Amino acid sequence: MKVLLYAEATRLISKSGIGTAYKHQMEALRRAGLDYTSDWEDEYDIAHVNTVGPGAKTVVQHCKRKNIPVIWHVHTTAEDIKNSFIFSNFYARVSRNSLKKKYAMADHLIFPTHYTETVIRNYGIHVPGTVISNGVDTAMFKKDVDKAQKFRERFGIKGPIVLGVGFPFKRKGIHDFVSVARRMKDLTFIWFGARITSVLPREIRQILKNPPENVIFPGFISQEELVGAYSAADVFFFPTYEENEGIVVLEALSCECPVVVRDIPVYENWLWHGTNCMKGHSNEEFEKIIKALVADKSLGLKIASEGRKTALERDLSEIGKLLTKTYESVLRRCKG
Repeated sequence: MKVLLYAEATRLISKSGIGTAYKHQMEALRRAGLDYTSDWEDEYDIAHVNTVGPGAKTVVQHCKRKNIPVIWHVHTTAEDIKNSFIFSNFYARVSRNSLKKKYAMADHLIFPTHYTETVIRNYGIHVPGTVISNGVDTAMFKKDVDKAQKFRERFGIKGPIVLGVGFPFKRKGIHDFVSVARRMKDLTFIWFGARITSVLPREIRQILKNPPENVIFPGFISQEELVGAYSAADVFFFPTYEENEGIVVLEALSCECPVVVRDIPVYENWLWHGTNCMKGHSNEEFEKIIKALVADKSLGLKIASEGRKTALERDLSEIGKLLTKTYESVLRRCKG
């Protein structure tokens, strides 16, 4: 069996969650011993599509003509487009029907979480599907004391660190991250993520341009440096309002960095408050939780240890097995 792993505009999405998920699929299939190609004009038995642009639609139509089964990976929903870039709310409104038509063309869907499946089913899409995490490379993302020290030295930080990672979108809660930082001036807050300021609303551009003294926005960093950041941080604070999974959350869990998230549906049934993470509903709650984790190292260690177990369940080797099983099932169903 040979698989097409397809994503368009790979350079453009390379610093995004979709780009990371795409790379994860390549590594997962390599570990599973499956042959794959990224060239849609190549020969292959099944197509696994990751993006929703015009190129993806062309590939799907090509596969339909060739009687090649298509799996569409649901990374994009109308809900997670909102409150991101300029005009994103308008685009979210008009994109729902477009996404519905595209996903309905597939023979099978892959959802990163049960939450994403619920969202898509509410669109009225009844294509068969499977829930498979985007996964995390637990061998790469593991706590590293040396990298943590280098990270602290690079930024000259001796005290507690609160870390955030992702595009600085309002949807990701960047404004709440900064608001909580203003309340906790004795801690250093750092948010890593590509600063695509040209597409950000004025409100967010102003936050990035004039942050509080204890907030740093260094931009995008390499995975190796990110391991150092997760390893050095006392708390990973991710107050996002909408996600389909959150690969950065998996990375933080894998590096045994205590995770604090907003209590939203995507985290139900795999992240549990007080066990493998801490959840809050407001900035006041986030402040209390972060203070507790910084003050009580034993609580942080307990949360972090359970978080690592959660990440190991989603290691790319396990994802490779699940993808293989799904491909084989879809091929049997579609080819008889």
